[in-house]
Amino acid sequence: MGVRWFPLRERATQAGISVLAQFVGIILAMALTPPLFKTYGMETLLMIYGAVTLAGAVIFLLFNRERPATPPCPQGHDERIAVLAGMKHIFRQRDMIYLLLVFFIALGIFNAVTTWIEQIVRPRGFDITQAGVTGALMMSGGILGAAILPYFSDRLQKRKIFIVVTMILAIPGLAGLAFAGSYGLLLASSLAFGFFLMASGPIAYQYSAEICYPAPEATSQGLLLLAGQISGIVFVIGMDVLAAGSDSKTSVMIVFLVLMALNVFLTARLRESTLVKSGGI
Repeated sequence: MGVRWFPLRERATQAGISVLAQFVGIILAMALTPPLFKTYGMETLLMIYGAVTLAGAVIFLLFNRERPATPPCPQGHDERIAVLAGMKHIFRQRDMIYLLLVFFIALGIFNAVTTWIEQIVRPRGFDITQAGVTGALMMSGGILGAAILPYFSDRLQKRKIFIVVTMILAIPGLAGLAFAGSYGLLLASSLAFGFFLMASGPIAYQYSAEICYPAPEATSQGLLLLAGQISGIVFVIGMDVLAAGSDSKTSVMIVFLVLMALNVFLTARLRESTLVKSGGI
């Protein structure tokens, strides 16, 4: 848990670095899979990925420590209530319910857009290579956002304003992905959308840990990820169903823009974390 290794003023940054590592892994897999598949075939490709995964797990087990030698917070402040009690506590938090809805919408849209990026941009004359670059730039923007904005959230000891602003500024990027006619504008929109939408993730993870204290961080953050994964499936399939029989995904993108506006409303109703305001644990 971040609370065992980092003081409160560094935890959003820590969460951002963790998310950044996930993005780097996704990009490496996207870049390496085609040449490895062409060279070795699917069976060997999966064996290579399996071996790398096993090596990573062994390294983690050998070198990971449960707690640091010098705790970053006073003794006992890293203790949490049991998981089941924590779940009950979490679902009694109004702000956590709002945050779950925000994640359901935001990650669902992100997963749907990255999955259908070629079909989204092709009707406007962009080819498969340009679609691939657009998707890659979106992921790169996510890496930059996850590396930069959580740091400023920690420095200013603010959570809510960053979550609200990232939702607002992701909307022009999504609109550009839906309507941009020039390649330059499409790339700029993709970068902005990835930067702001995915930068909100690590800040929201830390915010959830703070508003749900003393529930376990793994439980609150796991619920956010679960909401995003469920919506990812729903939105990807829904986008295909709603646009069935049409070459254009514009109508679905308009629905996504309306949902992002709803996210702005939901995040505006969040209350600032009392822990971060008080400089707590």
